[in-house]
Amino acid sequence: MKEFGELETAIMDALWAAERPLVVREVRERMTYSREVAYTTVMTVTNILHRKGLLRREKAGRAWRYWPRESREEHTARVMGEVLLRSDDPGAAMVRFVERFSEEEMARLHEVLQEVRARRGVAS
Repeated sequence: MKEFGELETAIMDALWAAERPLVVREVRERMTYSREVAYTTVMTVTNILHRKGLLRREKAGRAWRYWPRESREEHTARVMGEVLLRSDDPGAAMVRFVERFSEEEMARLHEVLQEVRARRGVAS
């Protein structure tokens, strides 16, 4: 399942890497993309990402400054949760997902579960 097209991915990557909101010109300058893209194309796709609810924006003179509504990690977690809930059996889908983990990933999952339980005040 693909969340973004190539250009949307390049725009989101540039904004996630930025330390502040960017105008479209800055997004275009910072993008890593396989070919030259017109300013107006970047402006259009950035506006579409805003309408989809993925970006926030504020007026900056005649332009708009954009920034992500959520971090890359928050976005990834939300999308993973949405995909899981679309399954007929989310529990079985989760088992199939975890079965693909390497031993290192399993150890990290165990650490993460302990960390989350500690934050929630639940004994391990």
